[in-house]
Amino acid sequence: QVQLVESGGGLVRAGGSLRLSCAVSGNILSVNDMGWYRQAPGLQRELVAGITTDSSTNYADPVKGRFTISRDDAKKMVYLQMNDLKPEDTAVYYCNVNSLITRRWRVVNDVWGQGTQVTVSS
Repeated sequence: QVQLVESGGGLVRAGGSLRLSCAVSGNILSVNDMGWYRQAPGLQRELVAGITTDSSTNYADPVKGRFTISRDDAKKMVYLQMNDLKPEDTAVYYCNVNSLITRRWRVVNDVWGQGTQVTVSS
């Protein structure tokens, strides 16, 4: 069974930092593109940052220069380093894998974690 498990959320003051981690578990052969999304109350889920298999990255404009996405394929992990946090960054953050291949050569698409809460106080 494939699972994504996020960790690292919490409460932080404006200007502070947090590092989110996401572990891909299961009998996995390879992981394709990965990303972090967030959803604030009353708003739609939005892409925060994405990273491809060759580690090319893209960021939403509001987080450019403050957030950094990275991946460790050996550990099947993806990270989001968040610096200079602002109250408007408050949201539930979700890890996503757009596709992966299991060791039984099964392709699994669009896998989501359960989310981790990030709250930034002013």
